[in-house]
Amino acid sequence: MNVHRVGNSALTRLASGLRLYNVAADSRAYTNAQLDDYQGLARRDFLWRPPLRLSLRARFSHPAAALSGTAGFGFWNDPFLMTGWRWPALPRALWFFFASSPSDMALAYDMPGWGWKAAVIDATRLAGLRWLPLAPVLAPAMRSRAIYRRLWPHVQRDLGIAEARVAGEITVWRRYEIVWGDRETDFFVDGQPVLQGAPSPRGPLGLVIWIDNQYLIVHPTGRLEHGILPLPHTQWLEIDAVALQR
Repeated sequence: MNVHRVGNSALTRLASGLRLYNVAADSRAYTNAQLDDYQGLARRDFLWRPPLRLSLRARFSHPAAALSGTAGFGFWNDPFLMTGWRWPALPRALWFFFASSPSDMALAYDMPGWGWKAAVIDATRLAGLRWLPLAPVLAPAMRSRAIYRRLWPHVQRDLGIAEARVAGEITVWRRYEIVWGDRETDFFVDGQPVLQGAPSPRGPLGLVIWIDNQYLIVHPTGRLEHGILPLPHTQWLEIDAVALQR
């Protein structure tokens, strides 16, 4: 896998696993410690398609309330030019994903837009693309709770979005599994299901493992915002026993 370091970050091999660090920093500097397998590849050449199982052990340095930024592991199409030039794209992803406040990616109906989750999205589905011309009208309309309640579940279905919160401590070793099927994807933590029967995004996708200090707001009401968060202390994500099985 490729090592991708931005700002005051580091990756260190320890006896217990591989640790990805964000060192304490202010809000003027983006910091990212990342492993991926798609740098330098066109999206059509990304490596992974279903059926596929990803399993690994992971733990974080701090409880969720004390982490700043985003972190996680799984598969996506790198739609936002994070690792070099490609044409921007609509997102496709299936992963365990963490976002701290003030991030607010309220993509699943009545789910918080932050926290530690299992999540899938495929905004490139033909059913989802039909909503794009209506976005300038729908976004402000979603400020109405009644309209949001009536319409957003249909938009969510067509965008292939499903999410579930992952309960329990994140500072202790836990085993995470993603079973990516042709039609459905299942997520497990310590052998217990946390999200089952989620719609499977299409491949090919790339494998990514990261921790950074950014925040992102993507809200059904059309609110979009991105920024960098200060890091009052060093934070890290440690992984071990990573396995991919077709």
